Amino acid sequence: MLIRFSVENFLSFKDRVTFSMLPGKGMLKKEHKADAVNGVRVLKTSVVFGANASGKSNLIKAMAFGKRMIIEGTPSNMPIEYSKFRLDVECLNKPSRMEYEIQILNKNYAYGFVFNNELILEEWLYEISKKGEVKIYERIQQDNIFDINYLLKQQDKEEERQFLNFLCKATPNNQLFLHEILTRKVKSNVTNIRDLELVLSWFITTLTIIFPSDKYKQGIKLMAADNDKLKQYYSGLLKYFDTGIETICLQTVKEEKQTIPSELLERIKMDLLKQDDENSRVLLTNQRDSYIISLDNKSKGSERLKLKVQKFMTQHAVSGDSKNAYFDIADESDGTNRIIDYIPLIIDLIRGNKVFLVDEMERSLHPNLIYDIFDIFLSNCDGVNSQLIVSTHESSLLTQKLLRKDEIWFIVKDGRGVSHIHSLEDYNIRFDKEIRKDYLLGRYRGVPRLGDRQNLDSLFDIKK
Repeated sequence: MLIRFSVENFLSFKDRVTFSMLPGKGMLKKEHKADAVNGVRVLKTSVVFGANASGKSNLIKAMAFGKRMIIEGTPSNMPIEYSKFRLDVECLNKPSRMEYEIQILNKNYAYGFVFNNELILEEWLYEISKKGEVKIYERIQQDNIFDINYLLKQQDKEEERQFLNFLCKATPNNQLFLHEILTRKVKSNVTNIRDLELVLSWFITTLTIIFPSDKYKQGIKLMAADNDKLKQYYSGLLKYFDTGIETICLQTVKEEKQTIPSELLERIKMDLLKQDDENSRVLLTNQRDSYIISLDNKSKGSERLKLKVQKFMTQHAVSGDSKNAYFDIADESDGTNRIIDYIPLIIDLIRGNKVFLVDEMERSLHPNLIYDIFDIFLSNCDGVNSQLIVSTHESSLLTQKLLRKDEIWFIVKDGRGVSHIHSLEDYNIRFDKEIRKDYLLGRYRGVPRLGDRQNLDSLFDIKK
């Protein structure tokens, strides 16, 4: 779970800002709080509002940047590609900073780093408990300090301690130590790096960031078409969201009707033949269609081994006919496709141990649908430790019937182009207050500051 995230001198964030999932003083909707970890409870949902270009997406881009630096790293002898705050000359010569405070199993950690386009200047990982902080490791580039005493004490063998010391010296100046731990296969050479493994697993498997053009777990919908339990989830949710879809399925595409390039199919066949498992399948997706491709068992032993190509389809009821009509996914509306894409997210949220950050979640969705996605999760989240954090313009979410005050955030860009962030918790508002109207009127800021309409109208006076 995410506790807090802070960022400084990155994109539109000049000064250090902190986004927090810590609950405020409100006592309502206790089920919106996750189970306490060493005395720390966090919220399960949060919604970030703001005008266009206020910095909502930049907040999510900052979190995604840190994840990418840990998992993908920086190419050798290449600069660290990112943009500092560009509207103040002083910031161009200052380093940037970001820190994640996170919960994993029964531990709380603080991981962060200071950097510029050339170097990782500082990096740290602490375990935070009621008794205080335990330094897992710390790195200070300027003084050539790499403090890994805690990690060294966890190892039983001298060669393991030597390996960790060597890894510190071998870590490139433009690379995070945590990335080196991931890529150098340290686990096979060192007995106990449990803390590092937990933090890495959080960034790799728990933290999931979805931008408007991203698709989450495309393979799940193909599995669902061939799995009764998953198929029930899809069919039930698609009916609930009033898509007109009865169910989903995989339909075998006859060889003469396949539109996949023959060269690509031949490469897929060769890859499948190299697999030891005869049940191996390949997922192939594009903007229009999704396919599962496998070896056709019926053709084995024949002169020409064929592929079995199955296409993901939806089924609609036909008035006056007992049989359903089949639709290509491309025939469905953008909104329906968006719902299909979000169903794996809903399933994984309720299963637990996920932190989803979704930018512009309302894209192509009716206001009632995004409201219901939150409501479905929050109605089924008792005992579930997952988080759904979204940036949005959808003001229908601005209601205390759905969310707590501390789950609603606003990002505002000032006259200098600097993004600031604040919570509805900062305002003295009754729990029964309707807040949507006040937000649109600008009380909580985070709405566009429109210019002089008279001057604008004069631009269109073509009679002059």
